[in-house]
Amino acid sequence: MNTGVKITAFAAVLAATFGTAYGVGRGIGPVVAEAEPAEQGGHAAGDQEKDGASHSGHAREAGSVSLPPGGLQVSEAGLTLDLRTQQVEAGRAAELRFAVVDDKSGRNVTAYRREHGKELHLIVASRDLTTYRHLHPVRAADGTWSVPVRLPEAGGYRVLADFTPATKGARGLTLGADLAVSGRAEPQPLPARSTTATVDGYQVSLRGDLRPGAGRELVLSVAKDGRPVTDLQPYLGAYGHLVALRSGDLAYLHVHPNGEPGDGTTESGPEISFTATAPSKGAYRLFLDFRHEGKVRTAAFTLDAGGPAAGQPSAGSEEAPGHQH
Repeated sequence: MNTGVKITAFAAVLAATFGTAYGVGRGIGPVVAEAEPAEQGGHAAGDQEKDGASHSGHAREAGSVSLPPGGLQVSEAGLTLDLRTQQVEAGRAAELRFAVVDDKSGRNVTAYRREHGKELHLIVASRDLTTYRHLHPVRAADGTWSVPVRLPEAGGYRVLADFTPATKGARGLTLGADLAVSGRAEPQPLPARSTTATVDGYQVSLRGDLRPGAGRELVLSVAKDGRPVTDLQPYLGAYGHLVALRSGDLAYLHVHPNGEPGDGTTESGPEISFTATAPSKGAYRLFLDFRHEGKVRTAAFTLDAGGPAAGQPSAGSEEAPGHQH
């Protein structure tokens, strides 16, 4: 698109509601991010939080009943994500405010189970999957959550709250709501399928694949200046956190790390291992958060669930043999 389009709040809401699945191109695109504190959500550098509980995002089954992927519904299991900030302006600092409301009582939920050191993890992503934030908001006593955010590009966004209520027998949930970012918008195509990413001088490679309905191992390897990084630092109880979002509807898949710091077997790099199950065929954008030298960085990849194994060129691929894993 050569000419930017001025998006009104109404149009931005429509873009958020009716997100378009973009085709996969041939070039890898960086994650759009402005300078932020070393720890998003207020973590201090060097903090080594550890929590053995798995993230809520999640085995999407209850008994023998298969549940839809996370993040597609604003209400589930008697709870609703009440996004009280529904519009912000591109490029300007803003505060996102929301609450999780008990549908039966109408009251805000105020008790949560801590997972990976936090009561709630918040993902904010643009519909074209070029902007991504993993945030940790602060909860007030009345159950209202808030977090500062600055989103660089206008358009439709999805806000995903990943949490587990503290009530007995409650399961982990990921609820989603639409956010409109007003301003001059130029939506981008989904970044091309790639098994390598570069961020702040770090090179991250991906080995493995996604398959619908089947667990697959994904191995991420981190290097800096061509040398393997063997002293990754724990971040929220793991050496890395991986989130996958399905192109089009932004269905959410929080991928579980295999092992944790201090378990006697998990090494601090260069490899970080995960197990993931894709809910369906399609293109997915993967975001890896890892910490090194006191700062959290995000590397992003695009994979096709149901396609060839990551690291292996597909038919007609122009990838050189040196890119194979």
